[in-house]
Amino acid sequence: MNYDIAIIGLGPAGATAARLLDKKFKILAIDKKSDAEDSFRKPCGGLLATDAQKALSKFNLTLPKEILADPQIFAVKTIDSKQNLLRYYQRFYINLDRYKFDQWLVSLIPEHVEKADGARCMDIKRVEDGYDITYHRNKVERTITARHIIGADGAGSLVRKTLFPERKIAQYISIQEWFAEEHQTPFYSCIFDSDITDSYCWSISKDGFFILGGAFPTHVSKQRFDLLKEKLKQQGFALGNAVKREACLVSMPRGLRDFCVGKDNAFLIGEAAGFISPSSLEGISYAFNSAHKLADVFNSGDAHRVWKINLKLMPMKIKLLLKYLKSPFMYRPLLRKLIMKTGLNSIDVAGERK
Repeated sequence: MNYDIAIIGLGPAGATAARLLDKKFKILAIDKKSDAEDSFRKPCGGLLATDAQKALSKFNLTLPKEILADPQIFAVKTIDSKQNLLRYYQRFYINLDRYKFDQWLVSLIPEHVEKADGARCMDIKRVEDGYDITYHRNKVERTITARHIIGADGAGSLVRKTLFPERKIAQYISIQEWFAEEHQTPFYSCIFDSDITDSYCWSISKDGFFILGGAFPTHVSKQRFDLLKEKLKQQGFALGNAVKREACLVSMPRGLRDFCVGKDNAFLIGEAAGFISPSSLEGISYAFNSAHKLADVFNSGDAHRVWKINLKLMPMKIKLLLKYLKSPFMYRPLLRKLIMKTGLNSIDVAGERK
């Protein structure tokens, strides 16, 4: 069967593109998630940052209460464990159930978009009329042809690996475990330790659970995560037996070449394109915004003009590069120590050490 557009992945980027593309297009959206209990679930802490909230407001969307998680906390405990520093910083995250959030975004996709949920894309080939795409669903292999393909399949993007193999990007492995919540007072934390990672780690209290995770160098990810747990137990974190462990790739853009928008009727959005903050690893806002801009170009009839898509996405690329330039103040121990010692923009919490 032939389609105008095939979208691979229905996370925030793919679901937004599917929702905004004009009904004049015949669209197939292929996604690993489904309503089944054992469905794929994106390993994610599930905090909606202010930039993502702003993007939702531009779409005039309001979050249903069913996807919100408990508690809602407005300060982040920032820990430099190696230098024995602690500060609190006010942040306005929304705590939510990431799986329910993704499924809500999928529910907004109009009926003219055909969805293949619970499906895994296996192969992509360039052909005369576009792309042959092979996927498995319900133990059946199917192959379709699409004139255009949109890769919204995250850091491990098959679309990027297959069609743009020369556009490699630095990657880490994100690992997190869920524990029964045993802390007297729930909290969020941001943890820095250069012995563990040159990125950062986090913890989140959510619906009776305590999530501990981090982004680690790929070749030592498991060892570093285990070291993180041991260090935090010594610092008073209540970590009993893990309920589950999750892991996924996460991209780390460091230059303009890391952003790959596409060519030859193949396009990338969201983290597949490299759109994720190198400082905070926040990617939902960039998923929304890149999908929105790509849909605008398609709907205007200019999808063949790759230069126009690049032009529309250039402000986002510049913003992410500026975040990369900012990251040394977070990740270099001496600079981070100077910032935390000053207490700049921090808030005082009674009973906590500085």
